[in-house]
Amino acid sequence: MPGMSDLPVARHISPPDPDPAEERLAERLVDSTIVHRGRYLEVRVETTERADGSRHRRDVVRHPGAVAVVALDDAGRLLLVRQWRQPAGRSLLEIPAGTLDRDPVTGALEDPELASRRELEEETGYRATSWEKLGTFWTAPGFASELMHLYVATDLVAAGHGRLTPDVDEVLELVRLPVDDALAAAERGDIHDAKTLIGILLLGRRQRG
Repeated sequence: MPGMSDLPVARHISPPDPDPAEERLAERLVDSTIVHRGRYLEVRVETTERADGSRHRRDVVRHPGAVAVVALDDAGRLLLVRQWRQPAGRSLLEIPAGTLDRDPVTGALEDPELASRRELEEETGYRATSWEKLGTFWTAPGFASELMHLYVATDLVAAGHGRLTPDVDEVLELVRLPVDDALAAAERGDIHDAKTLIGILLLGRRQRG
């Protein structure tokens, strides 16, 4: 039987010190009013209070979150989709992406990893056997709560019979672009979608080591 000196010593780990900047800038939510509820978005007017007691009204779009996929085929080409984007008033070339589904009964949000697989198949007709998460980012934190989960998908195979298809309001054209061409297009300013720019540039940095 080990003596007391042989037993592992339990160490108390203190929580990290509060971020002074976070404490200075934090605003407390005191009121939130829904002014519009759409299919998956809520537009709210929210009132917040600062540490000095001053109050401010914010127009906020509450979003369930989304996924985006940087998908590479065996030839090293990036799978992109071109589709019409009404707010932009034009079609845009984008990496496959979509909103997290919400369970209609429990309200629970879809797992981002499962959503990424669904969106890739729906938008491109392909599945992937290798997945890696690149990271997360806020798409427009000045007014929207959308948190985007970004993945890399490789070892692609055609979904074949029974594949998941796009939503009825989506018309998508599949475009294959070599990674170097995609990087050049991003650097020239020919790619105008933010998540696609982030995905392409992160992929390029990853491949260059």
